[in-house]
Amino acid sequence: MDFERARFNMVEQQIRPWEVLDQDVLDALFVVRREEFVPPACRPFAFDDMELPLTVDGHPTGEVMLEPKVEARMLQSIAARKHEVVLEIGAGSGYMAALLAHFARRVISAEIREELAGFAAANLRRAGVSNASVEHRHGLRAAPGTRFDAIVLSGSVPFVPEALLERLAVGGRLVGIVGELPVMTAQLITRVAERQFSAEILFDTVALPLVDFPQKEKFVF
Repeated sequence: MDFERARFNMVEQQIRPWEVLDQDVLDALFVVRREEFVPPACRPFAFDDMELPLTVDGHPTGEVMLEPKVEARMLQSIAARKHEVVLEIGAGSGYMAALLAHFARRVISAEIREELAGFAAANLRRAGVSNASVEHRHGLRAAPGTRFDAIVLSGSVPFVPEALLERLAVGGRLVGIVGELPVMTAQLITRVAERQFSAEILFDTVALPLVDFPQKEKFVF
């Protein structure tokens, strides 16, 4: 398979038409080799416009990699910078952490599933990414005491918990997919002051929920 041609087609036919126009982001998609982060059986489909199931040693984990265009749009929206520390919740294969590490000073990726934490960490080591690490723990408890310049949710949540917003530094941003089926939107939340936040809806999409995040109370009649 011609991975370079497939990568070029992914960028030009899927990602650029989806309003990802930041040249630095597009360049990063050529530098970080997506095929090295997918399960071996999925490599022929690494650049397809679809979610990819994540397996470890051939065993399904129940998790997926997001579509390339969704990953790219989220990466563009978070706009990580060289001096910043970034938290990702939901390491998956480590691909988004590798992309974030291309821009940020340090990336901490929290993964609640032990097998995926190991898979992501191994992928990052093999790719030579030295400024991203994976923690096997719940994302709300990652790097205790740290405030982050940016937080990326690589999965959906019904709402963004206040405890997570409190982990943002002033001026920090959070990007994630918020809502419940059938209505979810990717959102960008910015902490503009100590007690003030702004929110922007970016696009409609759907994603599997992050494991063990707070849920909205259900009414019982």
